[in-house]
Amino acid sequence: MYEKLELLIDGTWRQGSEDKSEPVYNPATGEVLGTLPHASVSDLDEALLASQKGFDVWRSVTAFERQKTLEKAARLLEERFETIAANLTREMGKPLAEAKVELQMAIDILRWYGEEGKRIYGRTVMPRVAGMQQTVRKDPIGPVIAFVAWNFPAVNVMRKVAGSLAAGCSVIIKPSEETPATAVAIGRALTDAGLPDGVLSIVFGVPAEVSEHLCKSPIPRKLSFTGSVPIGIHLQKLAAENMIKCTMELGGHSPMIVFEDTDVQSAAKLCAMGKFRNAGQVCISPTRFLVQKSVHGEFIDAFASAAEKIAVGDGLEGTSQMGPLVAERRIAIMDGLVEDAVKSGATVVTGGHRLNRSGSFYAPTILNNVSDEAQIMNAEPFGPVAPVDSFSDIDEVIARANRLPFGLAAYAFTKDPAIVNKLKNELQTGLLGINSTMVAFPETPFGGIKHSGYGSEGGIEGLEAFLVTRFVTETY
Repeated sequence: MYEKLELLIDGTWRQGSEDKSEPVYNPATGEVLGTLPHASVSDLDEALLASQKGFDVWRSVTAFERQKTLEKAARLLEERFETIAANLTREMGKPLAEAKVELQMAIDILRWYGEEGKRIYGRTVMPRVAGMQQTVRKDPIGPVIAFVAWNFPAVNVMRKVAGSLAAGCSVIIKPSEETPATAVAIGRALTDAGLPDGVLSIVFGVPAEVSEHLCKSPIPRKLSFTGSVPIGIHLQKLAAENMIKCTMELGGHSPMIVFEDTDVQSAAKLCAMGKFRNAGQVCISPTRFLVQKSVHGEFIDAFASAAEKIAVGDGLEGTSQMGPLVAERRIAIMDGLVEDAVKSGATVVTGGHRLNRSGSFYAPTILNNVSDEAQIMNAEPFGPVAPVDSFSDIDEVIARANRLPFGLAAYAFTKDPAIVNKLKNELQTGLLGINSTMVAFPETPFGGIKHSGYGSEGGIEGLEAFLVTRFVTETY
């Protein structure tokens, strides 16, 4: 049932030319799912040349015809939905129900971008002199290179691919080597839908080697990356050598602020759902819980109760509500964060250990009275460990929320309009959820500020990222 793993270069599905490869594992069982081919330098060069050729073809296709191709691909993904979702769970670990939600989101993104591509508008500017016409054009930027993280194998890939294709660009994407099958399935749907050769290439390999080689080429004109802050900074430096425009969707450390005027029981349940979704392996996951002192105890009790009810298991088991971490290496990181927090004076309310079963499973964990000096309050945990501390007033909590260099997402529970207005004005974040943890939709911009990156995916802003503005003046 697992997808056949291949490279896609110039319209052909194939193995790497130097027979280099690596195994892909199921994090819930440790079994090998398949063997992933690596692209050689010559394979990457072929992909680059094909991308230029594909761009020259695709940019000339009308937006209406491009939309038809993307819509056909969306329908093929729907036909293959159950198989793709199951493989997403196998390679990433998240429960099948979550995999299905993610895959549907990816299909929605593809459809939204396809339709929005028909609404790329320029404008006419009134001239200062007679006999002159002035127009502003929005044209596809050129061949795109994209690199994405493993935590959302469908959505991360689709945001790059759909945005590029809707704008009229070709794209070379390197998905994560840990979760490749979902990207391959998306690629097959697009090629089966009639996407011209070279418009989409999918390559795998040693990440640093692939990204450096692609960035050094004069062909790419746009780089889009989803991943960690250090790698994002490194890729910016590589892209600068060829003046490649970048979109950077980087890490965060999202504060969740719970004020005393809210429904604490309801807020705690929503916090548990938001935090432990995808085992906490979400860039916009709430990761620093700051609760007003008067309701701190009530919140901790309700939060722990919700966490302890989460059924952890293989994502393909129908009863599982949280799956494993993506790989064994993440277990030691969680243990280290918990140990450091306890040394800093925190207490473990629930969890704090790996589960005694095969696979990289970690118990949903809540830490209480975690000081801002603890490592977990300063480094994105990217796992099912939730640190909680209390605060006295709004000025204090805003200062604590803003003290880190990250600015991707933030959340708050309150019924007070004055507090809401102050949060909107003063929290330094690209995404803000008030009484909700839902901040990502196909039609809305998604992106951070400060060290969490720049540029947006989704919404008209996401399409704009793959366009260039040109001005034309003509005299007649």
